[in-house]
Amino acid sequence: MPRTRADLLAIALFRGRSAASWRLSSLLSRTAYPAVFGSFGAGSVLDRPRTVLGPERIRIGRECVIGRDAWLACEPGGGPIDIADHVSFAPGVHLHAMAPISIGARTSFAESVYVGSAEHAPHDHSLIRGTGPVVIGEDCFVGLRAVILGGVTIGAGAVIGAHAVVTKDVPAGAVVSGVPARQHIR
Repeated sequence: MPRTRADLLAIALFRGRSAASWRLSSLLSRTAYPAVFGSFGAGSVLDRPRTVLGPERIRIGRECVIGRDAWLACEPGGGPIDIADHVSFAPGVHLHAMAPISIGARTSFAESVYVGSAEHAPHDHSLIRGTGPVVIGEDCFVGLRAVILGGVTIGAGAVIGAHAVVTKDVPAGAVVSGVPARQHIR
């Protein structure tokens, strides 16, 4: 079915808006963000974050892509968040740190992943406490809407399935899924 002139105009406007937004994010990533973050590597792009808390305690490596609506939060006195080189976050990834969070090189996160080393106190939601450091190794993949809780180490090359809730350490190269996440034997 041929497209109408209105269809073509709508497509052009949508593409233009997306391209313009990405260009603005790239410009901010080259000029403003390096002065605000603990470190911000060359070639990295942070695209329209939803929340950034404690940027001076957030270190982002070289050539990282952090998709739109990211939530990068280091609570006062908490963190740091260390993101190595060549890490990619799909839109909506949420990192919440009271204890340190470390992410290895070449690790990829699907949409809406949550990684937290902090929790609210059960009887006073204004208090936030650490739940232990999170270490995610190099070359990992974290699936759609997965949750990684504090005190967890994920070994290099591990795969975390979509919607998994990781409450225990994951060995290098393992594939885990489920609630709570369990390892699949190959």
